[in-house]
Amino acid sequence: MAQDTFSKEETLAMRRRLIGHSCRLFYSDDPVKIIRARGQYLYDEHGKRYLDCISNVQHVGHCHPSITEVAAAQMDLLNINTRFLHDNMVQYADRLAASLPDKLCIFYFVNSGSEANDLALRLAQQYTQHQDVIVLDHAYHGHLMSLIDISPYKFRKLSGQKEWVHVAPLPDTYRGLYREDHPNPGDAYADTVKDLIDEVHSKGRKISAFFAESLPSVGGQIIMPQGYSTKVAEYVHSAGGVFVADEVQTGFGRVGTHFWAFQLQGEGFCPDIVTMGKPMGNGHPLACVATTVEIAGAFTANGVEYFNTFGGNPVSCAIGLAVLDVIEKEDLRRNATKVGAHLKQLLTQLQTRHDIIGHVRGIGLFVGLELVTDRRTRAPATKTAAEVVKRLKEQDRICVSTDGPWENVVKFKPPMCFSIQDADLVVRCIDRIITEMATSDLRLEKEDV
Repeated sequence: MAQDTFSKEETLAMRRRLIGHSCRLFYSDDPVKIIRARGQYLYDEHGKRYLDCISNVQHVGHCHPSITEVAAAQMDLLNINTRFLHDNMVQYADRLAASLPDKLCIFYFVNSGSEANDLALRLAQQYTQHQDVIVLDHAYHGHLMSLIDISPYKFRKLSGQKEWVHVAPLPDTYRGLYREDHPNPGDAYADTVKDLIDEVHSKGRKISAFFAESLPSVGGQIIMPQGYSTKVAEYVHSAGGVFVADEVQTGFGRVGTHFWAFQLQGEGFCPDIVTMGKPMGNGHPLACVATTVEIAGAFTANGVEYFNTFGGNPVSCAIGLAVLDVIEKEDLRRNATKVGAHLKQLLTQLQTRHDIIGHVRGIGLFVGLELVTDRRTRAPATKTAAEVVKRLKEQDRICVSTDGPWENVVKFKPPMCFSIQDADLVVRCIDRIITEMATSDLRLEKEDV
């Protein structure tokens, strides 16, 4: 086992010399060096413990013993190219199929969420024989060039929007076009997609896919209004396209009440393609695309073989199976429901005492706390949010981060073993920090966007 042989300063100096500077660290002004972890806790080189509120990759908890044991045992026995026949892949696919609607029964295993989304895009375009894609504003779907092209969060900072990419309004009922006072925001936002489809058709183009996270994360921990996805799917199908649900951030029970976030839209809704990634391997690179027999058949019919050397290898699938076992045995969906509701309730109570808290939203262990300088105008308190994150790390050793178009949403996506006591601690510390900032007359919000 490799030993920690460098001081934090030496490690940081080597990273700055050897690693691309665009690969940014958390807390870049004063990074944390983590050398071990367990459950929802991280430990630095001095043994100081940090509470992890953001590592949704380590879905069932850092270094879960059941998973590390299975991984080591399978690695010791066999790991091999996926073109050889092995039970783990088919057993894992069978377990995943049991969690999904019946029509989503064909699986492609890959190594990352980006790889999954790239393949989903290929599947949609091959099946429909169309190129154009509709995405949501502020969306992020991965770091491959194909995905930068359909991620407004990225392409607006780079070469801009391609002619085959069309951006629909983010269905945000707090600060979007249609808000909480609208009688039917789901239908209203869905109609913006219909209008966009009509606009595309007027240009002589055709839609291949509507591509969206089931709960937009980078967009600010957004909860889709009820009925939105069902109506969008109806419009997209009428236009000859398919509905792709990106569950890379939200799958595997994070929302608590359901295994997949798209299921929040009701039993009548089923995407045509579902992508999954981050939580699947609990830190091991494992991702997947699930789709229908018809879409998979069209992909096969193009005559070009698809293979993935590592995707679905015996070790990866053994780990994936172990993750599913832990979710079930430790009843982590129930924990997400209980702890998430408690966290949301505490944050809502906090909102009554601090005007800077504009909105609290979320479901299960997918929660956002939006800070504003003015509740009436809902102007984002970007610098204040950054200060809260900084103080939580420095004063309380609690790791959170921000998201949203203005980086003013403090987000919570912790490991699923996050506890009631952890939630109590986080909210108590946020309360103290906001109070300190107000009483010391530290009015960062005046400088905000």
